[in-house]
Amino acid sequence: MMWWHALSVAGSLAVTGPIGVAIGVWLLAGKSWKLSWMWALLFGIGMALVVITKMAFVGWGVGIEAVEFAGFSGHAMRSAAVYPVAAFLAFRSSRSNARYAATAIGVVFAVLISISRVPTMAHSVSESVTGTILGLAIAAAFIRYASSERHWALSRMLVVLCLPILLIAPRVEPVPAEQWITQAALYLSGRDQPYTRAMWTESKHRGHE
Repeated sequence: MMWWHALSVAGSLAVTGPIGVAIGVWLLAGKSWKLSWMWALLFGIGMALVVITKMAFVGWGVGIEAVEFAGFSGHAMRSAAVYPVAAFLAFRSSRSNARYAATAIGVVFAVLISISRVPTMAHSVSESVTGTILGLAIAAAFIRYASSERHWALSRMLVVLCLPILLIAPRVEPVPAEQWITQAALYLSGRDQPYTRAMWTESKHRGHE
C-alpha cells in the first residue's frame, strides 16, 4: 500500500502542476511560441474539464452512478499529460528509438500513478481510466504537433527544471485543490453539503430494504 501512496503523490497537483509550468517555461525560453500556446491550451482544457466535472457532481450530483463516475481524476489526467510530454521534450534531440522509449516510460509511469488512485480509495476505476484517457489524448495531441516543429533552442534543460520538483514537491504541504473545488461548487449551487459517492451506496441500501 505504501508503494501505491508514493506513486499517488507523484501525481499530486504539488508535483504535476509545477512540471506542467516547467514545460511551458522551457518552451518559452526556447522561443517556441506556438508550442507554448499549444501546451497552455491543451493542458488548460484538461484542467478545466477535471474541475467542471468534479464541480458538477459535488454541487449538483451530476455523475454516472452505474460506474461510480463523479468526475475525471485530476491525478490521472495531469500525470498522463505531463510525464509523457516531459519525457518526449527531454529526449527530443536524441535518436528516435531513445525518444520513443522515453515517451513510453512516461506513459507507463503515468498509468501506474492512475492505477494507484484506486487502491488508495481516492477514485473509482472509471474516474481513473477516463482521467488517464483524457491526459494521454492531451499528450498525444501535443507530441504530434511538436513533432513537426524543427527549430528548438534548448536541449535537456527540462530535466534540470523537473528533477527538483520531483524531489522537493512531495515534501511540500499538499495543495487543497479538492477543498477549493468543493467550496466553489457549494457556493454556486447554493447547497450546504456536497454530493458524495457514499450517497449512491446509501441509496442502493435503502432500495434493497
